[in-house]
Amino acid sequence: MVLLMLKIKADLENLTNLNPTGGSDGSEFTFYFKVKCGGCGSISEKDSTVTASEQYPIPKSRGTAHLVQKCKLCDSVGNISLIDGRGKPYTAEDSEAGKFVPVACFDCRGMEPATFSLRDGWSAEGLSGTKFENIDLTDGEWSEYDERASASVGILNIEHTFDVTK
Repeated sequence: MVLLMLKIKADLENLTNLNPTGGSDGSEFTFYFKVKCGGCGSISEKDSTVTASEQYPIPKSRGTAHLVQKCKLCDSVGNISLIDGRGKPYTAEDSEAGKFVPVACFDCRGMEPATFSLRDGWSAEGLSGTKFENIDLTDGEWSEYDERASASVGILNIEHTFDVTK
């Protein structure tokens, strides 16, 4: 068992509290990543997904996980579960300090995330208090205009890392 913390770092322009929250339709946030097999070390070609509300039975076990997948090369089965309550919003102070902040934690058994794919479903708050929902970071950046503050807002230079944690 390995616990991996997904951490992000970004340049926030007139924004704070960047957070993976889900779509504007009320759906939960879905994490997309390529996974690395713990058996043979191969990395999946397609993105796999982890969503907190989706549970799948683990073969030869009574447990469930948010992702259960068989390696196409060696046929070993691994699973990943999202651990609730281990992430926090990325703030303007974090951005100014240039530090990585944990946004999610994953319990990995037999596989682990290799690369994280930014998509939509993020939210942030303008320094004026304006809420921005369903932010799409697919292009690695995002910008908008905060009418209440009469200022542009944006997310630039976003980076991520997976760190082993306890």
